[in-house]
Amino acid sequence: MDTILIDINCDVGEGIGNEAELLPLISSCNIACGGHAGDEITMQEVMQLAKQNDVKVGAHPSYPDKENFGRKTLNIANEELKKSIKNQLDVFIKILEEAQLPLHHIKPHGALYNDVARNLSLAKVFLEVIKAYKEHCFLYAPFGSIISKEAIEQGFQIKYEAFADRNYNADLSLVARSQSNAIIEAPELVLEHLLNIAKNGKVISSTEESIVIKADTFCVHGDTSSALEILTYLSEELPKNQIEIRK
Repeated sequence: MDTILIDINCDVGEGIGNEAELLPLISSCNIACGGHAGDEITMQEVMQLAKQNDVKVGAHPSYPDKENFGRKTLNIANEELKKSIKNQLDVFIKILEEAQLPLHHIKPHGALYNDVARNLSLAKVFLEVIKAYKEHCFLYAPFGSIISKEAIEQGFQIKYEAFADRNYNADLSLVARSQSNAIIEAPELVLEHLLNIAKNGKVISSTEESIVIKADTFCVHGDTSSALEILTYLSEELPKNQIEIRK
């Protein structure tokens, strides 16, 4: 059987402080841009770690909401949201250029990620802000989402993202974090979940249905309590299953 090459990404620069341990085990990262977490210092520090570990760098903008870690939908005017995302990206790109690193991708964070996935109007707002980058980087977005379809129509380059440490509903939305089964923390279960997506193009939903899904990149959240344990286990077990992480 041919070896499958996959990308594994992590949300980082969010104040957890585990980047030095995580980055050697992944191939791309999404660095908080100051909206939900992070500042210029954390961006600089994580970019340098990414550079040292040959990890592709992406921007991780969010609703401007550090109080709720960007995980609640904000009732915010479109122009105000555009201004916030642009400001986050402007600072991020400045620091990225100083580090002499290319922008590999953009991935919205938390509630913004979920909202643009299902709300066409909001998806268009987000794409309007990031259109200046569409020739030079990828957009990480969920398979079958409204934003991925709209982005493709507008000429964006897409990488479909699946979550290795999160359970799914039958409509491919993520099980809400308020539910006890939202997060997959056992490394063995994460591996099983990932293998089914990578090899079979299917995910087992919270209602035990087998749903078609496509993934070019797999996320393990940097703030999942067992993130390091998960990534260490995946690095050991994926090659045994003819899967390698593409650096």
